[in-house]
Amino acid sequence: MRELGGEALVAIVGLSGGFAVGSAFVALLIVLDLVPRLVQLTRAYRRSALFESALLAGVMGFNCADLFDWRLSLGKGWLLVPSIFQGIFVGMLAAALTEVLNVIPIVAKRLRLGPYLFALLIAMVLGKVAGSLADWLLFQPMHE
Repeated sequence: MRELGGEALVAIVGLSGGFAVGSAFVALLIVLDLVPRLVQLTRAYRRSALFESALLAGVMGFNCADLFDWRLSLGKGWLLVPSIFQGIFVGMLAAALTEVLNVIPIVAKRLRLGPYLFALLIAMVLGKVAGSLADWLLFQPMHE
């Protein structure tokens, strides 16, 4: 009986943590207006429900994959496909966050980098790509 109480407590704590993280994620998406901005940029106003459904399906699908330990026995080359989509999503989230906070214009104005703004953006993108590649190619094999 005591073991059952411990499992129930772990289940309650796990669900509470999941609700907290999920709520924070949804709040972040709402605050950043990520979906409406994406709809506006792509000029797909009639398909906004499709964007929201795709986001929800991705979250639910990958939660189930993590929870039930789903595995695909595909080659390493197939990892490129979800990696690209994950990178696009993280990049859009980071871009939306910097847009909301107006980080780049403030930094450019304060440091008088207006004429070099394009070079600053390219340097940020290349730095992110180089860091991601270094983590993926150099540091990930150490963890395996």
